[in-house]
Formats: sequence, C-alpha cells, structure tokens
Amino acid sequence: MNYSANASGMPAKIPSRTRPRRHLLPYLLALPILLYEGILIVYPIARGVLGSFQSIELASNIPPEWVGLKNYQRMFSDPEFWKVMQTTLLFTALVIVVAIGTGLLTALIFNRPFRFRPAARGMMMMPWAMPEVPVVMIFIWILNPQFGVINIFARMLPGVHQNPQWLLDPTLAMVWMVLIASWKAFPFYSLVILAALQAIPDEIYEAAKVDGANWLQLFRHITVPGIGTTLELLVVLACIFSFKQFTIIYLMTGGGPSGATETIVIRIYNTAFRFYDYSYATALGVAGFVVSLVIAFFFVILQARRAQETA
Repeated sequence: MNYSANASGMPAKIPSRTRPRRHLLPYLLALPILLYEGILIVYPIARGVLGSFQSIELASNIPPEWVGLKNYQRMFSDPEFWKVMQTTLLFTALVIVVAIGTGLLTALIFNRPFRFRPAARGMMMMPWAMPEVPVVMIFIWILNPQFGVINIFARMLPGVHQNPQWLLDPTLAMVWMVLIASWKAFPFYSLVILAALQAIPDEIYEAAKVDGANWLQLFRHITVPGIGTTLELLVVLACIFSFKQFTIIYLMTGGGPSGATETIVIRIYNTAFRFYDYSYATALGVAGFVVSLVIAFFFVILQARRAQETA
C-alpha cells in the first residue's frame, strides 16, 4: 500500500489503480441469441454452401464427393433455371406492386375518420391473421371450375360462356397466385403505412391547403415524402417475402401448369424431395440466397445514402 505525508504529518493513503470490472451479464443475455443464430441459421447456410460443391447421395452410404463448380456450371447452362428465375422475378414484382399499392390505398382510406372505422380496420387484418393452409383451401374451393363461386361472376362478363380453368391456364394461374399472395400480405403493409401516415403532423396539411394546394399536390409533396422511408422498407420486405413464397404456390398449383408458376423455392423443393437431386438443389438454394443478399444490401446502401442526405 502506498502512503504519503499530508498537511498534519500523518501519512495519507494514495489510491492505487484498479482494472475496470467486466460485467458478464450482457454477454450471458446475448448468448442464447448467438447460439440460436449459429445453430439454426449460420450452420445450415454454411452446410448448404458446402453441399453445393459436392455430390451427395442421400439414399446411400457413399460419402459426399467434392465436385467443385460442377453444380453451378450445370445451373448456369440449364435453360429451366433461367425460366424459373424469370418467373420468380415476375411474381415478386407483381406482388410488390399489387400488395403495397393496395396497402397504400387502404391506409389512405383508414387514415380518414368515418363511422365504424375500428371495426373496418379489424376486418381488414383478417387475411393477414389467417394461416396459409386454410386460405389455400378456401381459394381452391372458390376457383373450382365446376362449382366455384368465382364462376358466377365470370359468366357475367361478355364473351365468357363456360367456366374458365382458373388454375390450368398458365396466365390465369399466375394472375391468381399474385392476387392470393397480395391479398394475404397487404393488411400488414397497410398497417405499417397507416402508422407512418399518422406520424405526419396535420398542421402541414392545413398550411398547404391554405396556400391553395389540391389533394394531388398534398399527396405528392407531403404524403409521399413523409412515408418515403417506410415505403422503401416495405418494398424490400415484400420483395423478400414474395421471393421465398412457398406454401400458397405449392398447395395451389405445385408450380404448374407447365411450370408457369414455378418459382425458385418450388424448384428447390422439387429438385431435392421429388427428384432427390440434393446437390443441385443446394446450388439452387445458394443462388436464391445470393439474390436475397443483394436485395438486402441494396436496401442498406439506400438507407445509408438517405442518412447522408438528411445529415
């Protein structure tokens, strides 16, 4: 212990330097999340990437054989792969437009006061709250070519004299996949956009109206900039959600007819669990994973640029 003399001649204790204590509680709280991410996300991704460079026979005891880029060469030279990617991008783009467009329209409606608005909001959230399997069962019954309810309205159209084959026609099947997926997802987008709309102060609208702005100018110069960041986030989320949509498409059409609704996730499932070509399926999975990463990376860059502009 170090001592020195003070004014009274008595030795005074000089405090010695101590190392700062490291509290283990934050690390212990973060440990379950790290274990979850590592075991259920990082490890499967790593195994999938490794499997894409191997030849794997699930039905035999033959150990995996390293084949390098053979699976990727097969994938890039496969015309069906490019057709599936084209179908996936088309489906994703249409769902983004329809789902977010419908969500924006309904959010603008529910942002205005009217009678029974809370009840209407609750009813609007029902499609999002319903599980996907019951939704598919309902729409399979609605689109049945013999006794489906939609046939009653279809025959009211000029030139329609018989029940259309809704899920057997390539164009109609794709249209209905987009409509069903959008109907299932749009309440979530509407709720998020509505929260962003309610965060815009009413005084801004009132001041613009005093200056003579019409509803279109209010929407263009106040509403859109006010919810711009929210819309960008929702576009990325809708892109990711629709890109990996599986249940609705698989249960409704299985990717048919003639591959018209076969997206990348349907192709991965069919390749792995119907044709048992696991190695090629992992390569397809890596391709889909890379596309998702590109989408997420684009959003990060967009947010970084917006932060620099507002700084």
